[in-house]
Amino acid sequence: MTETQALTEPLDTMIRLLSFEGKQNPYPLYEELRAHGGLVRLGDKHWLAVGYEECARALRAPGLLQTDAAMQDLRMPGWREHSSWQWLTKNMLFSNEPDHDRMRRFFSSAFSAHSVSAFGPMVERLADEAVARLEKAAAEGAPEGVDLVEELTYRLPIAVLGELLSIPPEDQPGMHPLIKAITTSMDPVGDLSQLRPGDAAMDKLAEYVVDLVDRRRAAPGTDLTSAFVKARDAGSDLTEEDLVANLMAVIVAGSEAPQDLLGNSIRIAAEHPEYAERIREDAEFTARFLEEVLRFDPPVHALNRVAGEDQEFFGETVTRGSAVTLLIASGNRDPRRFTEPDRFDPDRPGNQKQLTFSAGAHYCLGAALARMTAETLLPKLFRRFPDLAVVGAPGFRDQIVQRGHDRLPVTLG
Repeated sequence: MTETQALTEPLDTMIRLLSFEGKQNPYPLYEELRAHGGLVRLGDKHWLAVGYEECARALRAPGLLQTDAAMQDLRMPGWREHSSWQWLTKNMLFSNEPDHDRMRRFFSSAFSAHSVSAFGPMVERLADEAVARLEKAAAEGAPEGVDLVEELTYRLPIAVLGELLSIPPEDQPGMHPLIKAITTSMDPVGDLSQLRPGDAAMDKLAEYVVDLVDRRRAAPGTDLTSAFVKARDAGSDLTEEDLVANLMAVIVAGSEAPQDLLGNSIRIAAEHPEYAERIREDAEFTARFLEEVLRFDPPVHALNRVAGEDQEFFGETVTRGSAVTLLIASGNRDPRRFTEPDRFDPDRPGNQKQLTFSAGAHYCLGAALARMTAETLLPKLFRRFPDLAVVGAPGFRDQIVQRGHDRLPVTLG
């Protein structure tokens, strides 16, 4: 934006950002917001962190809290009548200390980089099966293309979780609409009645996970659910409700974000055949390519915090109860941090410093598994289908917090 152009009011920009059209390509709107500075006041009790440094500091600021039950009482009166947020505030993603540390300690070792490395052979096998299934779907489907979301980008992450948690293959497709509805509950709503689809989906998922826990308690296996149940029953400080809520969070976050990472990665590689060619043969390039996807077009665009106390933040007074929305996808394209940020460059130095997997105490527990899944699939996919091409202009879901494709039709060549 040049100095001669008038700045658009932040509230007007946000209204456009939250429209369906704005969600299809939010990046120019992020630039409009950054023109006001890295920290933008949206109202008396709402701030936007849109710069890289502002987002990075907010992710680690002890006075900016997750939207747990106490914080939701300040920012969303009436939320307790909605089961979507009742369950969300019971998992580690939406908890503060000491509950967050207590829950994260219980689950973290299962998803550490060391533990995830042992999942490699399983992920390799499931990726091979996913590519073979895609080929079969294309052969049996319509000639105009096959939907990658339906046939690949959702199916592989949920298959990986299915093996880890003992979710039978026949149950996995039916979880997709539930997960989609639950993630809409995390988007801004103008009326709490908009939470009802997420409420219904969360109730169904909770019922399923309660039954899964009961089955694994009665007949333990070698899966993580059985291990978690055994550890909880052996005297852990985790409650049964904690266990169910966090298993639900693992299923939702562990399928939706990797789905969107895969979809965005495949689309970008298909649009740049020179990158697809390098992905086929160069594992180190594939890892760099994925880091740039995470920076350039991430699956998560926004995170929410609430000020637990009055505090100074980048020279501004943020009062207790104020919402601070971290537009991390905007931070990932801050020209103060990344040179030519709107240019996709897998060889960009420092692209691993992107904000997409959060930071600090709330760094994404599933980051290593998401990376492994994508790094395993992409070379296999583009070796088998070197001429894979996206059909038409791909559209995105009507969401901004968790952003990805609703459908991604491709031809396989």
